Amino acid sequence: MEQAIFTVGQVNQYLKARMDGDRMLSAIAVRGEISNYKRYPSGHHYFSLKDGEGALKCVLFRSSAQRLRFQPENGMKVVARGRITVFPRDGQYQLYADSLIPDGVGELYVAFEQTKARLAQEGLFDESRKKPLPPYPERIALITSAAGAAVHDMIRILKARWPVAQVLLLPVRVQGTQAAAELAGAVRYANAHALADLIIIGRGGGSMEDLWAFNDESLARTIAASELPVISAVGHETDFTIADFVADLRAATPSNAAELAVPDWRELSQHLDQLQARMQGAVSARLTEERGRLERLSERRVMTDPAAAIEDRRLLLENWQSRLLAQMQSVTHRERNRLAALAAGLDAMSPMKVLARGYSLAQNGKGRILSSVSQVALGEEITLRLSDGRLNCTVMNKEKDV
Repeated sequence: MEQAIFTVGQVNQYLKARMDGDRMLSAIAVRGEISNYKRYPSGHHYFSLKDGEGALKCVLFRSSAQRLRFQPENGMKVVARGRITVFPRDGQYQLYADSLIPDGVGELYVAFEQTKARLAQEGLFDESRKKPLPPYPERIALITSAAGAAVHDMIRILKARWPVAQVLLLPVRVQGTQAAAELAGAVRYANAHALADLIIIGRGGGSMEDLWAFNDESLARTIAASELPVISAVGHETDFTIADFVADLRAATPSNAAELAVPDWRELSQHLDQLQARMQGAVSARLTEERGRLERLSERRVMTDPAAAIEDRRLLLENWQSRLLAQMQSVTHRERNRLAALAAGLDAMSPMKVLARGYSLAQNGKGRILSSVSQVALGEEITLRLSDGRLNCTVMNKEKDV
């Protein structure tokens, strides 16, 4: 009997039919480590699952990938659910995954940690970017469900602690697929219209799935971009969401948020009374101190006998005047004696003294003093100066001593 011959396509179709008919392969869960992970522009995800014994090619089409709450990464251990079959064109079998969940931890937890790490790296959690809360807000916007108990607790506490504040409620859904978009829209609306001085966003407690809207990345970025200060109040004290990390202040509960948002008017009134008492005490003490100082000043001699101070100053002035006059007289006498001594010295050196002793002084017509016969010619007129006058002479003869 001749053996039948099949085409490659027939073989692949046969294997595909056999595998599609296998109940175990049509709904299988496979545990492994992601490797060779690639996400294409089409939205399809291609990767392999491997363990110590082998590897299995996998594909996660866009329709299924859109339901992922976390971002698959190489080295991540996961459980993939789907069907295994052959792709006839290539003749290779692979797992067509319908869902992908982290192995050992919940999908939501992984998504939470990935979003938290990404936003923290961008600096959205930094304390330096957080805005201070207004100390005495006049308007407060509550972004929460209108039907929950949390909103009633917050309004009750706000009115009791700070009744002068106007409370505005922006009702939104806080759970479900549309909740995150509504929460973010309410934050943007409050900012666009400057509705309040402060925003409180939150809800009461619940499971991680119930609180998931507050882990939305878009909502987190909207809160971080808010120009109005934001208090996050989600769940109970042990619940943490991404909104808590990006908000300007995290409250343990919605009730705690209301307490943190406003001062207690009773405590403020008591504090004002204490300040008033301290101020009155300080003013009284200052008045007592200044009164004592005034009394001490009034007892001084200048206040009891004003003329005495003037008399003291007059006597002091006379004393200074006497001392100045004595000093001036002393200086004048000393300088007069010095002048007389200088005048006597000049007089002793005067040529007129020499002339008085019988000497004379000869000068030529130009007034130059003659000290030698060679300085004058015969017939030249000269002047002889005596102690009591002048003689005008003509040189008739001159002789030079040998």
